[in-house]
Amino acid sequence: MGSGSSDLDLATIRDDWVGVEFDWATFEMKTEDMIEWAEACGEDDARFIDPAHPDFQAHPGYTTHCMSGRVLPEGFPQIGSGFGIDGGKSVEVHLPIRSGDTLNATTTIADVFDKTGRSGTMIFIVQRMEFRNEQDDLVSTVDWKMIKKA
Repeated sequence: MGSGSSDLDLATIRDDWVGVEFDWATFEMKTEDMIEWAEACGEDDARFIDPAHPDFQAHPGYTTHCMSGRVLPEGFPQIGSGFGIDGGKSVEVHLPIRSGDTLNATTTIADVFDKTGRSGTMIFIVQRMEFRNEQDDLVSTVDWKMIKKA
């Protein structure tokens, strides 16, 4: 944690907001879109680019392009300055995503923290999307970091 009065504020924000669901979306998994994504990633593994492959499935990073409608929950406090920049995404694949699957995504705030470096103090807001298939099996988790100047 950084130093200063923002520690208490960020701790309170974490206590109040981490784990709060604030958006829900549904995504249809289409063969053509899955192949296009894999090819754009430079993938050459047949599991991701050949729908005739017996284990055809979405590329591991496919769910990173699935965006819901809201970036932050309604009523989330204004912290940091500006709109924020994309600090990257991390994906955890739990089960294969198949063509024809309907994925239901739930979005929560996963973390809020600060780091101090050469550019000064930056605030990180981590948004988590969990994707579940029709059987309610968790298939993918995507964490997206938004970075704001403190």
